[in-house]
Amino acid sequence: MKKLTIAFLMLALVLSFTFAQGSSESSNKEVELKFVTWWTGTDTKGPYVEQIVKDFNEAHAGKIHVTLEGTNDADGIFTQIMTQLGAGNPPDIFSVKPQAEFYGYYDSNLLMDFAADLKGEWGGQFAEGIVASTTINGETKSLPYEMAYVPIWYNMDILNAVGITKAPETMDEFWAMCEKVTKAGYYATAQMTGGTNAWFSMLWYTSICGSIGGAGAFDNIKNDWATNPVYVQAAEILCKMVREYTTPDVIGATAPVANSHFKGGETAAYLNGPWWIANLDDARQATTEFAFFPTINYKDVLIGSVQSNLAAANTKDPAKRAAVIEFLKYFTTAQNAQLVSNAGSVLAVKYEPLANSSKLAKDLQARINEASGFIAYWENCIGTSDVVAEFGQALAAMIQGALTPQQFVAQIANVM
Repeated sequence: MKKLTIAFLMLALVLSFTFAQGSSESSNKEVELKFVTWWTGTDTKGPYVEQIVKDFNEAHAGKIHVTLEGTNDADGIFTQIMTQLGAGNPPDIFSVKPQAEFYGYYDSNLLMDFAADLKGEWGGQFAEGIVASTTINGETKSLPYEMAYVPIWYNMDILNAVGITKAPETMDEFWAMCEKVTKAGYYATAQMTGGTNAWFSMLWYTSICGSIGGAGAFDNIKNDWATNPVYVQAAEILCKMVREYTTPDVIGATAPVANSHFKGGETAAYLNGPWWIANLDDARQATTEFAFFPTINYKDVLIGSVQSNLAAANTKDPAKRAAVIEFLKYFTTAQNAQLVSNAGSVLAVKYEPLANSSKLAKDLQARINEASGFIAYWENCIGTSDVVAEFGQALAAMIQGALTPQQFVAQIANVM
């Protein structure tokens, strides 16, 4: 009996050693990850993303290997990702458009939550407040990456002509600027009530709300739109700007009309994204400066929207999860953001612009790095297209005296 017991003990030791050895070999096995994206091939970011993946693989040889897959068809990749999510089998890592269809999967267990990982140094790599824009109920199941930021542009030729040497930082300074440039024969702001979304005036309204209510001004907008005093106060300010300090063709004006006034050197202040920089000649670019909206209650709040996110499939394999986090941390470093910026992209990551970047690109990045918070466009937060379309109609009625600021808010509430 003793011999049998000893034999079983010896067998157990051998099996234990064998399983332990197999477990060790498994833990040392290279982790394979697939990164599905449209940032490949002829996409402007393609060569830079390929370089980042190549550098990562070389630095992690034998431990982690990332394979880049996809085409430069963003819509096609989005459809593919949604199909895979619908089937319960998303790619290991992927880029995705920040659309409601995607965010619907936050309620599932299919997406990796980065919230805990971002609490340390990694979260500090992103511009202030940006990560909150992709966080729902405390879960950050995607990372903001490509951004569309919209600062205020000032024509410093006009400001200098009336004795102003720097962009207004307070509302008193802003109204004083408006008075001076108007008396000198210029228009203070570019505005519009036409188009499908009254684009420029909607951006002004967003900026005002951010300055009054901070980065959280739109957090519960669908629930408290009709009752939050921030929205009425912002409407009062916008009404004054559009009634007294813009072009006479504002009623029904579309984006090309407002653009032409700024491009033609008639308008002192303008809101649009950096994609419009190329429309200014070199001389105008040299005398244009970016700034935050003047401080009311909150200082240096940047407005914009997320254009694309990074996400990953959830996994119970700790080695695979660690590999995904390792890659995404590397992908979003300041150094790699700077590399991707060669494609003309504006990113959620803080970085120093390239030495050969234009003056305005450097100026914009400085504002991003300095921002105290971030607020998404009003139209992205408020809801459906019919509500967005109502903004321009209500604005036109308000500036013509048919609606008060309170009624402006109420009219939009009626179609929500």
